[in-house]
Amino acid sequence: MKKRGDKLNKKLLDQLHGLCYLAPSILGVSVFFIVPFGVVVYYSMIDGVGSHNFVLFDNFIKLFQNSAFRLAARNTATFSIMAVPLAVVLAVVLALMLEARIPLKSQFRTFFLSPIMVPVASIVLIWQVLFNMNGTVNEFLSVFGADKIDWLQSQYAQIVVLLLFLWKNLGYNMILFMAALANIPKELLEVADVEGASEAYKFFHIKLRYLSPTVLFVTILSLINSFKIFREVYLLAGAYPYETLYTLQHFMNNTFDSLDYQKLSAAAVVMAIVMVILIRWLFKAEDWFGKDVEG
Repeated sequence: MKKRGDKLNKKLLDQLHGLCYLAPSILGVSVFFIVPFGVVVYYSMIDGVGSHNFVLFDNFIKLFQNSAFRLAARNTATFSIMAVPLAVVLAVVLALMLEARIPLKSQFRTFFLSPIMVPVASIVLIWQVLFNMNGTVNEFLSVFGADKIDWLQSQYAQIVVLLLFLWKNLGYNMILFMAALANIPKELLEVADVEGASEAYKFFHIKLRYLSPTVLFVTILSLINSFKIFREVYLLAGAYPYETLYTLQHFMNNTFDSLDYQKLSAAAVVMAIVMVILIRWLFKAEDWFGKDVEG
């Protein structure tokens, strides 16, 4: 009985030690994330900071009736639907190209890695030089007799920002996929070569299976970054850009400026719920696709 009691005391002591080590992290997450989000949820369900009367879902109903929010949500969804798959697929293609023997490999790698080291303001300055009314792209197109385009005030504005997003994020994504490709068991690829498997078969049935956790991580990272494109758009076009560039971050920033905390809080809660659902769905998809590899 004494030995059993000693084991229980030792186990309890170990748990207490573990809690002591975790306490700073738990405290930090609670103070800076959990408690503030709880306050946001509270603000989204009251009619005013001064009155504190609960209105439950009235703020959410008003939010979805707001034309600016619907425009921002539609633009953000459209941009993410275009940007995230391209950021994943192109990064995989680049990683496969760099895995092979191609000329000018180091220069090619430098071109895509340089945005990681360059400040955002500098990248935006490059894009302004390229896509200004009198910029490099218009000067190049004028050689072929094309009219000048005000790129950031036209239907092509979202494409311009999409190119900026890809150039800024592809390098980091490419590094992640290169590391994942290097960890694929060489024995499997050698067996496939002996069996006469094609490159397409090796990619879809071997490499892609082992890349699935990295695909999940890069997809989530790209999704989050696509929701954070506001910084670049703000530097390019200001707080009220061309219609197709007006994103959820613009809506929330402008709502904050007008001190409409209820609408801002409701928008933040909706955005958080959408992100949780999307990420949960991505985890389910990865579990289904990569289950045979993990097994």
